[in-house]
Amino acid sequence: MRLLFLLLLAANIALFAWMRFLAPADPGVDRQPLARQIDPHKLRIVSERELAPPRTAPARPAPAQPKPPAEAPRASASIACLEWGSFSAQDASGAAKALEALELGARLAQYRGEETASWWVHFPPQGSRANALKKAAELRKLGIRDFFVVQDPGPAQWSLSLGLFTTQDAARAHLAALKERGVRTAVIGERETRVPKVWFQVREVDAALKARLDELAKDYDGATLHECATRG
Repeated sequence: MRLLFLLLLAANIALFAWMRFLAPADPGVDRQPLARQIDPHKLRIVSERELAPPRTAPARPAPAQPKPPAEAPRASASIACLEWGSFSAQDASGAAKALEALELGARLAQYRGEETASWWVHFPPQGSRANALKKAAELRKLGIRDFFVVQDPGPAQWSLSLGLFTTQDAARAHLAALKERGVRTAVIGERETRVPKVWFQVREVDAALKARLDELAKDYDGATLHECATRG
């Protein structure tokens, strides 16, 4: 029994010596790991905080896309034709001179015709020719020239007509303008009659020309500026 123990001990010693010194080295096992370390003095233990993921740089905003150029405002369409009127023969002369300054050339046309007047601004009959002429002289002193003395026999003889109008509103506007010039006793009445009138037409009117025509129209009571009506 003792002999068997000694034999086993000797076999273990021999096996250890063979594995330690005589057996070929295993290529997958490094027998000197410590000797092969690189800068072992730089190794240190880190905390969990230090192991937190690194902060990523904030994302750069995408470059702003250039805005498409704004569309240029479209030019206002011109008006094919504007009509200005109606005028008495005397007022038409002044309006024609005002239009000459616009140098409209072939774009300007003039039409003559008649209009039914239902309202007139006038001085009632003065009783005699002498009184009517006296009233006429007073009007001339006020700078008023557009009137005539009614001489035909009848209820209106020796009255003074200051204007004939197609609407009562136009007659009222004319009377108000006369009062501003010093006329005090003129009145509005109904009178059905045909009177000669003048109209002006301007073609191809753009916004700038329309504005200038509007300014001219302010100086002529009873005449309106509007789009042309169809004429027969």
